[in-house]
Amino acid sequence: MRVLVNTPHLAVEGMAILEAAGLDIHTTEAFPSPERLAEEAARLQVDAIIARQGRINGLVMDASPRLRIIARHGAGTDEVDLEAARARNLLVTRTPGANAVAVAEHTLALILALFKDIPALGRGVASGGWRSGQMRVRDLAGARLGLYGMGPIGQEMARLASLLGMRVSAFSRQTAPEVYRHATRAASLDALLADSEVLSLHAALTPETQHIIGATALARLPAGAFVVNTARGGLIDEAALIAALESGHIGGAGLDVTSPEPPPEDHPLRRHPKVVLTPHMAGVTEGAMAQMAIDAAECVVAKLTGQPVPPERIVVPG
Repeated sequence: MRVLVNTPHLAVEGMAILEAAGLDIHTTEAFPSPERLAEEAARLQVDAIIARQGRINGLVMDASPRLRIIARHGAGTDEVDLEAARARNLLVTRTPGANAVAVAEHTLALILALFKDIPALGRGVASGGWRSGQMRVRDLAGARLGLYGMGPIGQEMARLASLLGMRVSAFSRQTAPEVYRHATRAASLDALLADSEVLSLHAALTPETQHIIGATALARLPAGAFVVNTARGGLIDEAALIAALESGHIGGAGLDVTSPEPPPEDHPLRRHPKVVLTPHMAGVTEGAMAQMAIDAAECVVAKLTGQPVPPERIVVPG
């Protein structure tokens, strides 16, 4: 049985699990197009795909009649056409929580960079300047942090932020009380926005959440608030964000994701003085990559050998 990974590299921990099960593993170049991936899937007649880099659509799914599982290497599934998978009775899995600590740490780093104005201060020193009497940075302790989304990453973010003395509130479809152990649950998204000095996004990208942070939502944030996004770029209407940054209503943004990715070379977010932009790297740590590879490989092996797949990892049953 053959497994196709749509990236040049899979962490050795995941490879070991696949190899121990006797699976034949093949990789591609980084971010192959659906057409290119379909070509490889057809040539190899694969039984499983581990989806790390690039879109998986119906063309890819139809390329190999042997295909039984698409195992997402990560928590998000927006790059997989879930409706197409359902129509073909294909199992789709993901790796919830595998990169939660890594993404929360990166989110916190972006928040600190904004509160302490680190990029601008660094540029000033590099250009020959030094501290002036008018310079000020913000206190993190006591600041009001609003979290939109309380999956594993949002929960870890609440824990870390509370340790630093931030006042954390959250709004999410999650209702279990233990989810809000380190946060106060907001009554609505509007209530969360109105009370957030910094808004951090940790929700899945769905048709319902596409551009949920647009001009109206941004206007509800307090003047000078920060916006941080380490989830999916499509959650934010980027044109509205740029307008809010230019008007001064939004004090700054920390973004690890954009829409599209990468943004065009001339995109205003790339060089905006109020934006800290990183290249979708929040979850790319050694520990996170190893755990995501392990979790995805376990799902593949379980499906192909007739063993139960962990239910919390199943997105589309097949």
